[in-house]
Amino acid sequence: MLVVASRPSTCKRLYSHVSLDGSLFKMIVMEISSMLGKVADLVRDYKLIWFWADLHLPVPATLLYLAASSSMHHVFIQLDLEVVLPAPCANQFMICGSVKTQTKEGYQEVKPSLVDRWIKEGSAVDQRYISLLDINWDQISHVIDKLTDRDEYQGIGLLNFNATEIDEWKQFITEVEHVVLHLDFVTNNVTWETLYPEWIDEEEEYEVPTCPTLPQVQVPGKPRIDLIAVKLPCNKSGAWSRDVARLHLQLAAARLAATVKGYHPVHVLLVTECFPIPNLFSCKDLVAHEGNFWLYKPNLNTLREKVWLPVGSCELAVPLKAKGHVKWNLTSAGIFFASALNVVQTRPLGFKEFWYSGNAKREAYATILHSAHFYVCGAIAAAQSIRMAGSTRDLVILVDETISEYHRGGLKAAGWKIRTIQRIRNPKAERDAYNEWNYSKFRLWQLTDYDKIIFIDADLLILRNIDMLFEMPEISATGNNATLFNSGVMVIEPSNCTFQLLMDHINEIESYNGGDQGYLNEVFTWWHRIPKHMNFLKHFWEGDEEEIKKRKIQLFGADPPVLYVIHYLGLKPWLCFRDYDCNWNVDILQEFASNVAHKSWWKVHDAMPESLHKFCLLRSKQKAALEWDRRQAEKGNYTDGHWKIKIRDPRLQTCFENFCFWESMLWHWGETNWTDKATATPAPPASSTVSLTSL
Repeated sequence: MLVVASRPSTCKRLYSHVSLDGSLFKMIVMEISSMLGKVADLVRDYKLIWFWADLHLPVPATLLYLAASSSMHHVFIQLDLEVVLPAPCANQFMICGSVKTQTKEGYQEVKPSLVDRWIKEGSAVDQRYISLLDINWDQISHVIDKLTDRDEYQGIGLLNFNATEIDEWKQFITEVEHVVLHLDFVTNNVTWETLYPEWIDEEEEYEVPTCPTLPQVQVPGKPRIDLIAVKLPCNKSGAWSRDVARLHLQLAAARLAATVKGYHPVHVLLVTECFPIPNLFSCKDLVAHEGNFWLYKPNLNTLREKVWLPVGSCELAVPLKAKGHVKWNLTSAGIFFASALNVVQTRPLGFKEFWYSGNAKREAYATILHSAHFYVCGAIAAAQSIRMAGSTRDLVILVDETISEYHRGGLKAAGWKIRTIQRIRNPKAERDAYNEWNYSKFRLWQLTDYDKIIFIDADLLILRNIDMLFEMPEISATGNNATLFNSGVMVIEPSNCTFQLLMDHINEIESYNGGDQGYLNEVFTWWHRIPKHMNFLKHFWEGDEEEIKKRKIQLFGADPPVLYVIHYLGLKPWLCFRDYDCNWNVDILQEFASNVAHKSWWKVHDAMPESLHKFCLLRSKQKAALEWDRRQAEKGNYTDGHWKIKIRDPRLQTCFENFCFWESMLWHWGETNWTDKATATPAPPASSTVSLTSL
C-alpha cells in the first residue's frame, strides 16, 4: 500500500513557489521516482493494491500517476509529502517529504536528495541554481592533491552545495573551517537579454545605461578563505552558456576571490559539467582539471580588474568620451584598482582619467587573410590607417599557403609582420563555401609572444587611435545583434590553452551564422561592450529615419574624425571604381552604399606609398562584374542615378594580367560552364619594404 499524506508538520526543510512548466517540476518527479526506486527491490514483482491521498487540494496529475505506477505488495510505504497549491496561483506548488518502508525488519527511511539540495533550513528554492551533478569524490581528491599549501588553510568557502555535500566536504578536508557562503538569488526579471541588450543609449541622449545589480556573497570576517568551491548548474538541453544563474555564481566566486588582501593566494574550484567562462577564469590560471572539476589559482590583480567591469553589455566598458590614449574609468561601473594597472593617474576621484602606458612590445594589431584577390589591398590600407592614427604597435597578419610571395611582399612593405598558418576547416561548412576556412581565425590565440591583440578585419579603417583598447580584457567588442558581439574589432588575450579549448569543441558547438563570429559568441558569452564608434558599420538600416541617415553620413566624412573605426560592409571600396560606391548598383546592397565613406577610404589609399597602389589594381573579371552591375542598374532605372556616372578611375585602363579584354567576358556572363582561368593574376617580383607615411 502506498500512502500519500498531507503532513504540514513534516514540511520543515524546503519550500518554494515554482512554475509547473519549469525544470524543477521535472526534477521533483525524477526525485520521487528515485526515492521509490530505492525500495524497488522489495516490490519488484508485485503490483499496487490501492492508492490513498489525504490532500485538501488537487495533486498534480503527474505526481499521482508516478505514485500510482509504482509496484508494491506486502510492503507498507509511506511517502510523507506535502503538495500545496497557493491561491491564486493554481499552477504552482510546494513540496517536501520523505519515503518510509516497513518490512519485517521494521521501518527504514529514505530521504530525498532533492530536499537536501539547499543549504539552510527554510531557504527558498530557485530552479535556476540547481545542479543535479553527482560529485565524484575520488576525482575531486586528485584535484585537491594539487593544493600543496593545504596544510596552511584556514577556511574553505562553499557555495551552492546541498547539505549532504557540505557534510562530505567536512569529512573530506578536516582541520579547516568550512564556511557556507550565502548568496541571494538574482530576481526572475533579470534575463540574459537584460544583461546583453541589443542596443543601449551610448550617447546618453535619453538615459544613462545601467546594468542590474547582481547580489554578492556576504564576505565572512573570519576565517580567511583560502579555497572557494562552487557548484554550477549546467543545463545542456538549453542555452547553458547564457545562463544568468551560472554567470552569477561565477562572478560571485570571482568577486570573493578578488577581495583577498595583499598577495595571499586563493584557489577557486568550479564543479560543473560545462566549461567555465574562459575569459573570467583563464585557462592560464588552471592548476588542475579532471572530469567535472576545474581548479584555478587566479591572478588576483587581473581578476580585480575583471570583476569591476559591467556584468554584461548593458553598460559601456569604455565610456564613449574616451579620448586618444586616455582611459576613463566611470565610477558607476566601478573604479579599477590603480595599483593593479600599469597606468598613471592624472585626475582625482569622480571620473578617473588614466594615461595608458602598457607594454607596447607585448601588444599588437592583427588580422588574417584567406584570399589575396579580395583582401590584400584592404589589409594594406588598414595598416596605413593605423599608422596615420598614431599607433606604433606591431602589425601582425596571418596568411595561409594560398597567399603568394608577391602579395606577401606587398603586405610586408605595408608594415605587416607575416605569420604563415595552417588553415582550420570549419567541419560544418560545405566544400568550397565562403566559410569553409574561417575557423582559421582561432590561430590568433596562438600569438603567444603578445599579451594582448586587437583583432581587426581587413575591410576597415582606423580613423582615430584605439590603443586604449589594449587595456581592455578579452573579449571586448561592439554589439552586433540580439545578445551577440561583432568580431570585426575585438580584444583577445593569446593563449595556447584557449586555442585548444576552441578546437576541442569544434564539432559540437553550433555557430548561429555558420562562421567564426557565431562560434566565438557561443564560447565567449561574457563579453564587454565598447562604443560602436570603435567599429562603426557602414550600413543604413531599413528602419533608419532620414535624420539618422544624415547623421551617419556626417560621421563618415567628419574632419577631424569623430568615428574611431569605419567597417566597410558590402562590396569593398577597392573592388569598386573610385568614382562612387558601387553598392549603389546592386539592389540588395544599397543599404551598404555611402559615397562619403567611400571617399574616406580612398583618402587613406592616396596617402599610401605609391609603390603599394599596384596591389589595389582591379582584375579583369572584377571590371566585368562592375560593368554588369551597372547595366542591371540602368535596366532597372535606379533612381539614385549612379549608373549614369562616367568612370574616370585610371585603374579601368590599367591591366596587369595576361588577359585584359574584360568586355568580352560580358558575352558569357552568368553561364555556368564559363571560367576565367586565363585571367589568373601573375606574380611579379615582391616589392621592397618602404616606410608608410604619417608615422
